Amino acid sequence: MMAERYQVVIVGAGLVGAAAALALGRKGLRVALVERQPPQPPNESWDTRIYAISPSSQRFLQSIGAWQFMDARRIQPVFRMDVAGDSTGAVRLDAYESGVPFLACIVENGRLQHALWQALLADGNVELFCPDAITAIDWGDPRSKLTLADGRLLEAELVVGADGAASRIREWANLSSTLTPYGQSGVVANFECERPHRGTAYQWFFDGNILAWLPLAGHRDTCEGNRLSMVWSTQPANAEVLLGLDAIALADRVRHAGHDQLGALRLLTPAAAFPLQLIKVQTPVAPGVALIGDAAHGVHPLAGQGVNLGFGDAEALCEVLAQQHRRIRCGDVRVLNTYARQRAEPVQRMQTLTHGLHHLFSDDRAAWLRNTGMQCLNRLPPLKAAMVREAMS
Repeated sequence: MMAERYQVVIVGAGLVGAAAALALGRKGLRVALVERQPPQPPNESWDTRIYAISPSSQRFLQSIGAWQFMDARRIQPVFRMDVAGDSTGAVRLDAYESGVPFLACIVENGRLQHALWQALLADGNVELFCPDAITAIDWGDPRSKLTLADGRLLEAELVVGADGAASRIREWANLSSTLTPYGQSGVVANFECERPHRGTAYQWFFDGNILAWLPLAGHRDTCEGNRLSMVWSTQPANAEVLLGLDAIALADRVRHAGHDQLGALRLLTPAAAFPLQLIKVQTPVAPGVALIGDAAHGVHPLAGQGVNLGFGDAEALCEVLAQQHRRIRCGDVRVLNTYARQRAEPVQRMQTLTHGLHHLFSDDRAAWLRNTGMQCLNRLPPLKAAMVREAMS
């Protein structure tokens, strides 16, 4: 059987993999995307997987034609973020005070996934192998050979692993990784709230827990947002307790933990939980292979920056390959090392920040330090504005 030949084959069509394929196809590269299942068209129910898309990620998604397929009625800008410690510490980050229109946009995973898929179909620049999967890879130079589950063969100068935290591409390429469990679970659920959130996100640190309320878009016929998405990072035993509560009891527990900030809550979606872990990869590249997204790194969700790091990977890889592919083949390690160097600092910075904050707020001995630090930060508007602009870049 003759193999189809591509410059880049991307394995995994999640948010980051689909965005990378779309971006590379628009740059004129011959790209294939392999995915086990196409995304399901969204319905009117609310997705419990919610992302805070940074302005820089939004610009990237707009540049590749994906954001235009989003339903504007299900996009919620975040104008303020109120963060409270376990004592007197508190910080407010405000878009207006920082001179920016908004801090982030809250979107649902399923709707963004569908928008990316619609953009891929509309562009027609990427060959889609879906539903399908990679069953074997014969690594080679100048091309690797990939065997699909249906028996077809592909050849690629570069294989991109966008297949998540348990990446098989990372394993098959012998790219070593270190997984550090946080000993916590993230419990997620969506609620309707009695009082409008007015585009404010809330975060509380208490007793080793981190509770975040992210604002969701309002009713179709009103601009008043009255829905929120909860992410509660807590010990596994407490996560099991939360999952075992009925809808009314869970809503009351979440309302109490959030200091009755938005009044009575009503559960919209069943609660779910997932383990939290730090993933460090020694290097995301090797000859003929590159990792992006959760395959390349994992961070604590307290800053909500995991998917934004992934979009940064996709954008950087796309730019490097677009600049070099006419002179050097895409799998050349010199090209891939350029991508790795560009992403090393932002990934390490975010992992260090989120890892450090997790330990700072889970250590009772650091209570004075964290609460005093939050008070001082809140009194320094220029520093807060600089933090906001850094997070948006």
